[in-house]
Amino acid sequence: MRTFAMTAGLLLAMSLPCQAGQIYKWIDAQGVTHFDALPPQGVASTAITLPKAPKGASSTPPPNKPGPQQQVMDNQVKQLARQEAERRRFCTQARASLAQLQNNPRLSENTEGGIRRLTEEQRQQRIAETQKAIDNHCR
Repeated sequence: MRTFAMTAGLLLAMSLPCQAGQIYKWIDAQGVTHFDALPPQGVASTAITLPKAPKGASSTPPPNKPGPQQQVMDNQVKQLARQEAERRRFCTQARASLAQLQNNPRLSENTEGGIRRLTEEQRQQRIAETQKAIDNHCR
């Protein structure tokens, strides 16, 4: 909506110099008053001069500043976008871990005592946990 308003304002501002020509006023045979940029032939018309804008007055309206309600909504949208990006990173890592667990029967892990190999039961348990996390958090 702001983009539309800004575009309309710019177009209006650019068209003002084009519209600064002379305007003529006349009354036709039926008594109707007309205004036009060209005077009619054979009818008495009067030239109208428009008042000029005061010095320092801008022909474009000031930019719309978002109100406090709009700022709150913008912050909520940004927060949701961050949460969605974090969820996608989690899902990518979880799927990569699941593929590693499923495709490699000989896995080991680093512990405080050193490196130890996972048993088949531990590997299956981690596969189940990872699959459950993917089912709960990923689409």
